[in-house]
Amino acid sequence: MRLTIKQALLRAQTLVGLSDSPRIDVEVILAWILQKDRSYLFTWPEHILSDQQEQDFDLAFARRLKGEPVAYIIGQKEFWSLPFFTDASTLIPRPETELLVELALQRIPDKPSSILDLGTGTGAIAIALATERPDCTLLGVDASEAAVSLARRNADHLKVCNVELAQSHWFSSVSGRYSLIVSNPPYIDAADHHLAEGDVRFEPRTALVADSHGLADIQKIVQQAQAYLHSEGWLLIEHGYDQAHSVQQLFEQAGFCGIATEQDYSGRDRVTLGQHQS
Repeated sequence: MRLTIKQALLRAQTLVGLSDSPRIDVEVILAWILQKDRSYLFTWPEHILSDQQEQDFDLAFARRLKGEPVAYIIGQKEFWSLPFFTDASTLIPRPETELLVELALQRIPDKPSSILDLGTGTGAIAIALATERPDCTLLGVDASEAAVSLARRNADHLKVCNVELAQSHWFSSVSGRYSLIVSNPPYIDAADHHLAEGDVRFEPRTALVADSHGLADIQKIVQQAQAYLHSEGWLLIEHGYDQAHSVQQLFEQAGFCGIATEQDYSGRDRVTLGQHQS
């Protein structure tokens, strides 16, 4: 007896305890297999999967059962209401990082400006900003050649023309000055137990972990950023929920003013920002 949509969705029960959103995980995977919107699943619960669809669903579900992120299984993740291609070369765009985009949009000058995204990964931050501010030019850089290739694929797919993507280890291949610099760098301590849990087990460690209790890369960026900012330009950095005080100190030591930390939608410290003063 072949599998119906209703029966396939019952697989979510198997993921309870392994996922924060078992039902959504199965819905997203199944909709991807069927090449339909998730609403289709509830409109046609008795629809019978073809043999190929059932095989594909079994394989995809088995990967999720082993803990592999849904975004890697289906090769896509929504961010800022945009579909981004994803793969194991980069971090998966996360909802809390949308706060970084919101805060950046509030501080971009009301005129054509240049913006730099350090550690661009999938290109999600740079591309989201570019779609909101087509009058601005964005440069997204990443040390990973594979990440830059993926970001270019996303920019092409989303038909974003005001984004340039290049390989650079932080500022190593960057020149000029920018009105705003944003970054979601590695900020997890190598000893953090969360690295052995959930989706991060499958994500590239180099994009997650930094020395000095997770602060090494943030420190490099903060110390060098003012040389690449226009007067009164802003630096915005995403960091761990327990790092706000340390990151603020780094901003202060580097001579930034207007330093503040903003909380994400879960009420956790998430982004610290500061303004360059000549």
